[in-house]
Amino acid sequence: MDNARELFQIMTRRFGLLNKNCCSVGGCDITLVQSHILYEIDRQHKPSMQQISDTLGTDITTFSRQVQSLIKLKLVKKTADPTDRRVHTLSLTAEGKYVATTIDTQMNEYLNDAFSKMTEFEKETLLRSVMLFNEAMGKSSKCCSPVTG
Repeated sequence: MDNARELFQIMTRRFGLLNKNCCSVGGCDITLVQSHILYEIDRQHKPSMQQISDTLGTDITTFSRQVQSLIKLKLVKKTADPTDRRVHTLSLTAEGKYVATTIDTQMNEYLNDAFSKMTEFEKETLLRSVMLFNEAMGKSSKCCSPVTG
């Protein structure tokens, strides 16, 4: 497919992935990376910093800066593990849970609106195809590495 890159470029723009901030909740501007961090903390039960960093495929130094910004926004709480003080677990504050839930609701409304323009068969086909593509990307030796050349 000759226009595969163009299709993904357009989809990236329509998702707003190039925007500096992906969402604004209660006067709080959240970047795309912060949104992903909130989502993963909410999804996993008291994950360690390393677990979320690994899940998102980011280096721990960059990830730590992002977590610090979320702590300053009073959205995330970092707690030293009582059995191993070198390990820190992350949890959402009440405000963080509200922001994560609001972003999740907004994204689901956006997706549901887009899906409403499709038949059930088209929706199922798309979701199955995206799942297959995600799996193939995970098996690729080139996945998630910076472009060089």
